[in-house]
Amino acid sequence: MLLKNRKYIVVAGSIMSGLGKGILTSSIGKLLQARGYKVIPLKFDGYLNVDCGTMNPFRHGEVFVLDDGTEVDMDFGTYERFLNLSLTRKSSITGGKLFETIIAKERKGEYLGRDVQFVPHLTDEIKRRVKAVGEESKADIVLIEVGGTVGDLENGYFLEAMRQLNFEERENVIFIQLTYVPSLSPGEQKTKPTQHASKVLQGMGIQPNIIICREQEKLSSEVKKKISLYCNIREEAVFDDPLVRTVYELPLALEKQNLINTICDELRISKKEPDIRNWKNIVGKITGEHEKKANVVIVGKYTAVKDAYVSVKEAVIHSAAVSNIGVEVSWVESTDLEKVDNVHSLLKGYDGIIVPGGYGSRGVEGKIKAIRYARENRIPYLGLCLGMQLMVIEYARNVCKLEGANSTEFDKKTPNPVIDLLPEQRKIKDMGATNRLGAYECRLKRGTKAYKAYGEQTVYERHRHRWEVNPDFVSQLEKGGLVISGVHPGNDIVEMVEWPKSFGIGTQPHIELKSRLEKPAPIFVSFMKAIREKLK
Repeated sequence: MLLKNRKYIVVAGSIMSGLGKGILTSSIGKLLQARGYKVIPLKFDGYLNVDCGTMNPFRHGEVFVLDDGTEVDMDFGTYERFLNLSLTRKSSITGGKLFETIIAKERKGEYLGRDVQFVPHLTDEIKRRVKAVGEESKADIVLIEVGGTVGDLENGYFLEAMRQLNFEERENVIFIQLTYVPSLSPGEQKTKPTQHASKVLQGMGIQPNIIICREQEKLSSEVKKKISLYCNIREEAVFDDPLVRTVYELPLALEKQNLINTICDELRISKKEPDIRNWKNIVGKITGEHEKKANVVIVGKYTAVKDAYVSVKEAVIHSAAVSNIGVEVSWVESTDLEKVDNVHSLLKGYDGIIVPGGYGSRGVEGKIKAIRYARENRIPYLGLCLGMQLMVIEYARNVCKLEGANSTEFDKKTPNPVIDLLPEQRKIKDMGATNRLGAYECRLKRGTKAYKAYGEQTVYERHRHRWEVNPDFVSQLEKGGLVISGVHPGNDIVEMVEWPKSFGIGTQPHIELKSRLEKPAPIFVSFMKAIREKLK
């Protein structure tokens, strides 16, 4: 630790969700990192699920998985992509986890006969967890994102715990409120929503130190003065959260406004000159003009909610930047491909095709059509988890001529179950946290595209699946030409496969989850290089 006393920054929402608290929290963390401070993010989510594992992508977006196997909110992907950190389960605090702990302690008699209450028992548990995250990581500054909006019943007890933390730690805690300033017409910005949201926080005993405003146009000086007056905050502590061309541009926009200097003043820590040259250079490659632009399509079954595939999209952006090529990400709903005989009409003009993960049979045959189209037309292809399993099914059917080849997930009576349940999954009945989860070792075969991408034989990637390539069919697939390029050394689970004659790689792990702006996923980089060669 650089600091004598650990500091805490609490980022709370306002009157509406979806304002980008995760991106703001990550941007602040990035700018503090650039000044040499060690930061660690954590997030509170008020839902009573223990984790995100059983949540539908249509309702909640992507389920992000950590190295230790914890299934968490998609904001954790933003934290890791910005801060280049690998987080642990302790950074995710949910209502479900808290109540599960409190009830377990009560059943064991750990409250010494007391009647168990929100205050002090639940709030004490929250403060203990928050402090433990900072202590375990030896962080200078803990960034705490409070999920939901101000006034929600489900996060009120967490905000009360943060009020208590502020009372106990005095000068070591600040509150940042992210709010929204709508414009009814150009130049007519309305501050009432921000005023009301701040009053709700103040009614809970919390006075924001800084207010950051999402808006459609830059805040005028008059609007800043009004927010300052009615929200009981210095005018210099009101900042813009402007529209940016890419989320990675937000730290640069906040740096121009000297936000971190104000944060340092409020926390009474030293202001330092940041080193953001590398970040600025990469962002310039994303936003700059490019001679050639690749058009990559993601063929998915949840494309109506783009957040369901946010890590895939961001990994494409990372790899394009490092390859110094422009990229346009498009979407095709796999169920639409099932309705047409010739998929060329929907897939023509794309330079690369990605089939991401998913569960259930809906849209699967459409994805298989897309995979066959990519293989037969030598279009660079990347299959992730389910996208790898379907790549194997397509190859088994159309190259190895294994009639009716399928996964037992979709057809329990298939004569050729080339994809089957993992043995350890067959007796499991509970759905939560029972997938094969977290980082596992993968041993790569020398000379393969995967080996060339990583440049080493042993790698660790994150998993979230129940089905695997059936080991009974591996020899037949290999005889047919499919390359098994990576396996788990413990039990020979197939981790990666490749086409022999064109660029096509399927990965059982979700390699997109470890891609960061400053350290892109190696196979995504190879995928983008293959596209660049095709464009030549």
